[in-house]
Amino acid sequence: MGRDKALIEVEGESLVRRVATALDHAGASRVFVVGGDRPAIEALGLEVVADRFPGEGPLGGVLTAMSATDAAVIVVMATDIVAADPTAIRSVLDALAHNDVAVPVSGGRRHFHHAVWGRSAQQRLESAFGAGERAIKRAVRDLAVVEVEGIAPAALADADTPDEVPGGGSPRGGR
Repeated sequence: MGRDKALIEVEGESLVRRVATALDHAGASRVFVVGGDRPAIEALGLEVVADRFPGEGPLGGVLTAMSATDAAVIVVMATDIVAADPTAIRSVLDALAHNDVAVPVSGGRRHFHHAVWGRSAQQRLESAFGAGERAIKRAVRDLAVVEVEGIAPAALADADTPDEVPGGGSPRGGR
């Protein structure tokens, strides 16, 4: 997209702030951002945790999030979700039960950018990562995955292109 998607504004609020607010409203005890433009994200009042694996993709981000907290359950969401919804987050969280990961499914596709992870997944994810795996969809092969149906597609939509940002999005201190 040519700029930091997390800092693109929709209706006067950055995408990363929208996701953080949805997590707060869903009952998160701690919200933090893995990596990104630290000064700009901190200027939004958000905590930033240094990415342990910069440039290594979403699996590295999940592992960084897991190592940054001792919580038994970790919600990991992409910072470019356009309409993050606390109700959708709670639905995925409630589905986790005794599984390793709960992931929403829409259009036959698992949306790992909106997943809830149990601490039980960490060691196997780290092993997969250490063996060279970078794709979450392959790293979960040996995990107990529960698929969550019925989440509104709009709550899962991320912004990969300017056309996917309502109103085209406006930059806010990003690249």
